[in-house]
Amino acid sequence: MLLHLMTWPEVEDYLQTNTGIILPIGSTEQHGPTGLIGTDAICAEAIAKGVGEQTQTIVGPTINVGMALHHTAFPGSMSLRPSTLIQVILDYLTHLTQAGFTRYFFINGHGGNISPLKAAFSETYYHLSSLNIPQAEQVRATVGNWFMCRSVYQKAKELYGDQEGSHATPSEVAVTQFVYPDSIKKADLSPDVNSGYPIYGAKDFRAHYPDGRMGSNPALATPEHGQQLYELAVKELSESYLKFLQAD
Repeated sequence: MLLHLMTWPEVEDYLQTNTGIILPIGSTEQHGPTGLIGTDAICAEAIAKGVGEQTQTIVGPTINVGMALHHTAFPGSMSLRPSTLIQVILDYLTHLTQAGFTRYFFINGHGGNISPLKAAFSETYYHLSSLNIPQAEQVRATVGNWFMCRSVYQKAKELYGDQEGSHATPSEVAVTQFVYPDSIKKADLSPDVNSGYPIYGAKDFRAHYPDGRMGSNPALATPEHGQQLYELAVKELSESYLKFLQAD
C-alpha cells in the first residue's frame, strides 16, 4: 500500500472505495551525539507504514525535510522555511485532490512541523475552493503526532521519567534503534544537560543546547523500548485515522 510502489491503475481502483491517504512527515536535523539526523522522518515513516498496514490505506512518500531552522547551526541539519513547507503541502494536496483523494492524515515526527501544517491546511481549503474541484468541499486534513499519543507519552514517562526531555529523547532514539538496529550510535553523554530555554534562532539554540539535547538522556534507549513505543503508536494512530475517515 505504498504509493511509490503502486501503479496508477491500482490507485484508480483504490479510489473507488477509499479516498484516504496517510502522509508521513518528519525532519532532517541533529538529534544530539547519539541520535540519527533522520530520526523524525524515520519514526514517522515506520509508524505510517504500520498504520497503513493495519487500516489497508495507501501511504504516500515521506516528507523528510521539515521546518527545523533552529537546528541548522549543527552540521547535517536541513530545513524548509515555514512558507516553503506550507507551499509544499499545498501542492501535494492539490494534485492528490484532483486525482480523487479527500482525506489526508499526516503522521508527524517533528514538533516544528505542527504550526506550518495547520496553516497549510487552511491555505489548501481556500485554494481548492477557488479551483472549483468537484470534491473540494469534502477535503479534510489533520495531523497525528506520534510522540504525543497518550499511550506513547505514558510509556515514555514510565521508561524514562524526567530524563525523557523534549528533544533527542530516548523514546524517539529507541524507535530508530528498533527500525535500524545496525545504526545504533554510542557516545559519552554529560549528565548535565540544559532544558527550559526558549527557542529562537539557530546560533542561540546551539549556545543554550551545545550538544543538541534538550533535557534528555538518550543513553536509556533500547531497541526493545522502541518496539513497544512503535506498537503503541501504530495502534493509537490507526484508531485515530479510522475515526477521522468516518467523521463528517
